[in-house]
Amino acid sequence: MTDKPVKDMSFEDAMAALETVVGQLESGNVPLEDSIKLYEKGAALKAHCEAKLKSAEEKVAQITSDGNGNATGANPVEIS
Repeated sequence: MTDKPVKDMSFEDAMAALETVVGQLESGNVPLEDSIKLYEKGAALKAHCEAKLKSAEEKVAQITSDGNGNATGANPVEIS
């Protein structure tokens, strides 16, 4: 696991770290104190990933709206 602060991680790095944390916790081979630290790290990673996803969703909404909150480009593109 990286020592990089969670706030500085990309979404992909945070997801990979979260998967590592979950794997370690699921293994059951981690002492209680370390499990608590891993759980806290996992919670921070989860929150970071959710924030990154929300930000991405907001950017997509801005790109695909007409400024009044109405979706644009909602019609599927027909490929011949």
